[in-house]
Amino acid sequence: MDRTTFERRLAELTRAHDNVRDNIGCVQCTRCERCVDCTFCSESLSLRRCSYCKGCTDCVGCTSCTRCTDCTDCQHCVETTRCQRGAYLIKCQGCSDCSYCFGCVGLSGKDFHVLNEPYGRTEYFAVIAKLQRELGIRA
Repeated sequence: MDRTTFERRLAELTRAHDNVRDNIGCVQCTRCERCVDCTFCSESLSLRRCSYCKGCTDCVGCTSCTRCTDCTDCQHCVETTRCQRGAYLIKCQGCSDCSYCFGCVGLSGKDFHVLNEPYGRTEYFAVIAKLQRELGIRA
């Protein structure tokens, strides 16, 4: 095989893949495309083994997330990007093994943080309730 043949075949495969919109092995997913083995997701694209996610893209193993992108094994996250094994993250990016964080970037193993600053549990919930109202964030 020469370079020209390789590049032509690769371009053909890429076009064929880009045209696939079907879901595979999904149960009760609505308005989703390219999802695999998902259940009860909606309006999402290219999810793998996710459940109850809405408006998410390129996530794997997530549950009950909303408008998240490129997340893995997250639960109850909202508008979060590139996070792993997180729970109750809102507007976070690149965090791993965190829970109850709002607007955090690059944290690992942290809980109850806003903009990468630690808060007590009670104070955290008071601060984010106000921020969610002001920012119009709904899960």
